[in-house]
Amino acid sequence: MLRNRSGLLRFAFFALIVAQIAVVPSLVSAETRPSQTVDTLDPTLKVRVDRIAAQVLEQTGVPSASVAVVQHGKLVYTHAYGSARLADGAQPAVPATPEMRYSIGSISKQFTAAAILLLQEDGRLSLDDAVGKYIPDLTDGDKVTIRQILSHTSGYQDYWPEDYVMTPMLKPESGQQILNTWGKKPLDFEPGTKWQYSNTNFVIAGKIVEKITGAPLMNLLVTRIFRPLGMTSVWNSDEAKLTAADATAYYRHALGPLRVAPKEGRGWMFAAGELAMTAHDLALWDESLIAHSVLKPESYKQMFTEVKLKDGKGTHYGLGVEVIDRNGHRSIEHSGEVSGFVSDNEVLVDDGLAVAVLTNQDAVGAASTITRLAAPVVLNAPLAAPEQQAIDIYRGLQQGRIDRTLLAPNLSDYFTPEALADYQASLAPLGEPLSFHQSGDQLRGGMTFRAFRITYPGKNLTLTTYTYPDGKLEQYLIAPAE
Repeated sequence: MLRNRSGLLRFAFFALIVAQIAVVPSLVSAETRPSQTVDTLDPTLKVRVDRIAAQVLEQTGVPSASVAVVQHGKLVYTHAYGSARLADGAQPAVPATPEMRYSIGSISKQFTAAAILLLQEDGRLSLDDAVGKYIPDLTDGDKVTIRQILSHTSGYQDYWPEDYVMTPMLKPESGQQILNTWGKKPLDFEPGTKWQYSNTNFVIAGKIVEKITGAPLMNLLVTRIFRPLGMTSVWNSDEAKLTAADATAYYRHALGPLRVAPKEGRGWMFAAGELAMTAHDLALWDESLIAHSVLKPESYKQMFTEVKLKDGKGTHYGLGVEVIDRNGHRSIEHSGEVSGFVSDNEVLVDDGLAVAVLTNQDAVGAASTITRLAAPVVLNAPLAAPEQQAIDIYRGLQQGRIDRTLLAPNLSDYFTPEALADYQASLAPLGEPLSFHQSGDQLRGGMTFRAFRITYPGKNLTLTTYTYPDGKLEQYLIAPAE
């Protein structure tokens, strides 16, 4: 169960082992957990990030969010918003802090993919090996490759596509039992011919790691990723629920009150989404993705490269990560959801930027909304000339004025005193937008047509303009976004 940016709910999970022989929930105890507060982001940008997070929580009703920001390749800001635990009877609400852990759901998948890539670097497997070489009796195990399970192009059916915790999932299960059921069903499609998200793929990947190493998956993750990166808060939420010192998981029935979410049974989240941690520690991982400090360069190249189907179509997915173009910026990202938690992580690897957002209510996209709005703010790239002109005019209209030297005669006539009064009355109360960006352009009628999207919490506007070759505006119209 987990929500991704395309609106699909997915999930992911995997167990945490400290030392070679003992399974424990966390690398450090709650009592010895170090401070996770970082605050070196430019104050102006910090105010904008805070406003985005606070207003999105207010609009969505999600109890809390924990946010971490990486800029120029370094962690520069952590902050938590809202209530990690709601008031209950005589017990008051508990404010969220950066030291609190949240489940990260399917963001965990990239750690499992990294484990596979580390074993390939060690010469112990190849991404092009058939999964049946390591896990017997899987459907078409001699045809499906490790690369295909890590990229969701295998055809294995997802064992948890539902967006809630079903009754059987409240009882313990094992990764092998999951594979005995879903890994032996007929494939949903011929390997490599389609892309379809499936948690079953990463259960297979986790079992491959354990088969090769002869130890739990988390042994490798702890010794080669978490400890070297200083990710001390990592918690195995498949083995044990989060503590009272961490965020509480919530959900709703329709528009009803927030209720404490049920906990999945032990074992259901193996190798696909069981990790929990602070936003601070997820950002340490993001730093390593930018710096290429854990894997070899070739491994990162394979992880970050979009996997193509047999017919050449793209999937927008690499190995355990989504590969997205965000307005010309290469983004390595993923979202996650397990019962009571939703997370989102975006890494603009070429820009040295990352935003990690963890929230404690499932089935709501507040995490991805915060990430999507905050990343451009932190990037702080100069606006293109048409964007700068458009937002300057917008701010003027909020004050009931417009520079008529920018307007062609028809548009100047359009902005009557009545029009200016209506623009001011309707736009001024909205204040400064959370984001303002151009979404498209084309030529028409001897002019350049441009569309812009203006974002506020719970409200999106569209702006359309027509511009003559001499720079004069023939149109500047604002309407609610569809």
